Amino acid sequence: MEFGIFGVGDIAPDPRTGRAPTEHERIKRMVELAVRAEEAGLDVYATGEHHNPPFVPSSPTTLLGFIAARTSRITLSTSTTLITTNDPVKIAEDYAMLQHLADGRLDLMLGRGNTGPVYPWFGKDIRDGIALAVENYALLRRLWREEVVDWSGRFRTPLQGFTSTPRPLDGRPPFVWHGSIRSPQIAEQAAYYGDGFFHNNIFWPVDHTRRMVEFYRERFEHHGHGSADQAIVGLGGQVFMRRRSQDAIEEFRPYFDHSPIYGHGPSLEETMVQTPLAVGSPQQVIDRTMRFREDFGDYRRQLFNIDGMGLPHEVALEQIDLLGAEVVPALRSPSRAA
Repeated sequence: MEFGIFGVGDIAPDPRTGRAPTEHERIKRMVELAVRAEEAGLDVYATGEHHNPPFVPSSPTTLLGFIAARTSRITLSTSTTLITTNDPVKIAEDYAMLQHLADGRLDLMLGRGNTGPVYPWFGKDIRDGIALAVENYALLRRLWREEVVDWSGRFRTPLQGFTSTPRPLDGRPPFVWHGSIRSPQIAEQAAYYGDGFFHNNIFWPVDHTRRMVEFYRERFEHHGHGSADQAIVGLGGQVFMRRRSQDAIEEFRPYFDHSPIYGHGPSLEETMVQTPLAVGSPQQVIDRTMRFREDFGDYRRQLFNIDGMGLPHEVALEQIDLLGAEVVPALRSPSRAA
């Protein structure tokens, strides 16, 4: 079981002070979060990919390459690499290069993204989202596994005798997760290739997530990659912790209420009941996370979102420390796993 943190690199004002970090501050702080995650004993740091304000991580490979130079153990990943609007040739080259720089400490999560306008910015049509994801990934796999590729498809110019460079480290392509919240076609794609399926269940009720995960497991077994319980599942969630649960709720509430995603809908308390959002003491986060295994079966990777929404940087660092010192050791405990 792997535990780590992920973020989307949003810039938001702190509702208590009204001040938002600059782009420079936010980017540098994301590096600090990754370094602290390694120091705290976590396994994975993952960053999103966005090409519009208020987000800053438009170049995940640049960010992760810099982090690779500052770390030595932690796995570097993405919480979204846009398989729809990025050229699969460029993905193959960029992530193979990063794999070399990180000495193999790399995987990536492919996704379609949740920002409609990004498609025409890169010459694509959002109505082709699923078809782009399927075709582009089929090409990406070939580019990493075949020395010379001849290829033609619907969405890019043909390739003749093309070799992607550099080649994957030691001939082994980076491991791929397919991230999706609501599209069974993406779960099917992950199952077809025997890749990982990551359901960022951060905003969704248990029943929806269970249906998606069970569908992926069934199709993983159908395609001959192993039994359903051997399918490679990852889950996401968001946490905010203080020693006393009352303090955690009181401190987190203004960030929740002013969030463009959470705010102006169900209350914090209602959201905590309906989704995996866990706000409380470290023990409450442990108990909540342990329920994921009961709800979805054994799974491979658990990522926590601990920053963004205007939360102060020092508070995000404190969340990492609590994860590393208390939450993750308890979740790794053999007695709890039993």
